[in-house]
Amino acid sequence: MGTLFERAWSEVVKPLLRRPPRVQVAALCYRRTDDGKQVLMITSRDTGRWILPKGWPMEGYDAPGTAMQEAWEEAGVKTGRIDRRPLGRFTYVKQGEDGMNQVCEVDVFPMEVQDMTSDFPEQTERRLKWVAPKEAANMVDEPELRDILAAF
Repeated sequence: MGTLFERAWSEVVKPLLRRPPRVQVAALCYRRTDDGKQVLMITSRDTGRWILPKGWPMEGYDAPGTAMQEAWEEAGVKTGRIDRRPLGRFTYVKQGEDGMNQVCEVDVFPMEVQDMTSDFPEQTERRLKWVAPKEAANMVDEPELRDILAAF
């Protein structure tokens, strides 16, 4: 009887209780140098781990527009040219304020940075660092994001 219950739990009940993935967008901010491309990495506010500027969809913005807005708020990117098509998608688990884990799927839009400022909304909450794409890949925890950065 235990086996039947365990099977019903794992194959029927548990999948019904899972929340569907939430979608976010990220800006893979980059610049060209004599040594090649550099990627802008920022720290998260909660854990201080290295990430890309990213966030939830915003009313009044399409996905690339939201990614550009996040790059401004989180990293001080004033202007840039963003690709309208995502470069890729990665998945991560975000812990909500309620303590529940939520799977997030993030579409990554490459954005060539044209102008930045040191005066931006989250300047006191984050650190910024320009690095080569391969180094950026080694800085992140998410395997799919690591692959996107390494290929960039």
